[in-house]
Amino acid sequence: MTPILETRNLERTFGAVVAARDINIRIGAGEILGVIGSNGAGKTTFVNMVTGYLPPSAGEILYRGSSITGKPTREIMRLGICRSFQIPQLFPEMDVLDNMLIALTIASRVKPALLTPAIDAGREEEALSLLARFGIERYAHQEIATLPQGVRKLVDIAMATVSDPDLLFLDEPTSGVSADEKMDFMKTLINALKANDTAVLFIEHDMEIIEAFSPRCVAFYEGTILADGPTREVLENRKVREFVIGSEFHRKTDKQAAPAAGNGAA
Repeated sequence: MTPILETRNLERTFGAVVAARDINIRIGAGEILGVIGSNGAGKTTFVNMVTGYLPPSAGEILYRGSSITGKPTREIMRLGICRSFQIPQLFPEMDVLDNMLIALTIASRVKPALLTPAIDAGREEEALSLLARFGIERYAHQEIATLPQGVRKLVDIAMATVSDPDLLFLDEPTSGVSADEKMDFMKTLINALKANDTAVLFIEHDMEIIEAFSPRCVAFYEGTILADGPTREVLENRKVREFVIGSEFHRKTDKQAAPAAGNGAA
C-alpha cells in the first residue's frame, strides 16, 4: 500500500552545516509516530521541509506517491498535510470560537462577497462541533489570553484540523502543559485525531508520553535517523540510550517494572 508520506534521502544544509541528511521515513494512513531527539537533532528541520517552510537541499518528498518537493506551504496544506507549532498560533485577544471561525473561513477557500457574510450559522455549528471533538466546547466564548496552556494547545491543534488533514505534524504538543495534566491532554488529543483516521507525527521530549501514545518511534541524532521501529525497541536501543535519552529514564522505568516482575515470578 502506498504510504501517505515518504521521504527519500532528504537533506538540508546551511552553508557548511548539515542540519539533516539521509532522512528516509514512511508514514501510513492513520499511523501515530513519535519523534525524539535532543535540541538541534534535526526533528523540526525535517517537519519544516515536509510542510514547505524550508526547502530541502537534496532528496524527495512524496505525498500519496506524488512528489511535493519544494511546493509552497499553502499548497501542501491544501493537499492534506497540516501542522501545529510548539507555541500556539492564536489571536489572544479574541475568543476561542472566533479563532475557530477564522480558521474555517480560511480553509474554505471561498472568496467572501461584499454583501454576503463570511460567517453564518452553519459555519458556527461546524466550529462548535470541532471544539466538542477536542473536549473544549465549554471554552468557546472565553478569550484565548485567559486560557490554561493545555487548552490553548488544543485550540491550536483543532484549528490545524479544520481542513480534515490526512497527516498532522505536532511540534512538542505537551510543552507547557503541567505534568499532572499531560496524560489526560494526550488522551483527548489522540482520541480526537483517531476519530478522523488522521495520521499523526509528534515531536516529544517526555519519554513517558512517547511510550504511552506512539506505537512507533523515530530517534534523531545529529541530523540523521538513529533508530526507527516499535517504540519499546527504539527506547531500548543501545545508541538511543547513550545519545538521545540517557540512562536516567531507564533506571526509573526499570524500578517501576521490578515489582511487577517480582509479583509475576511469585
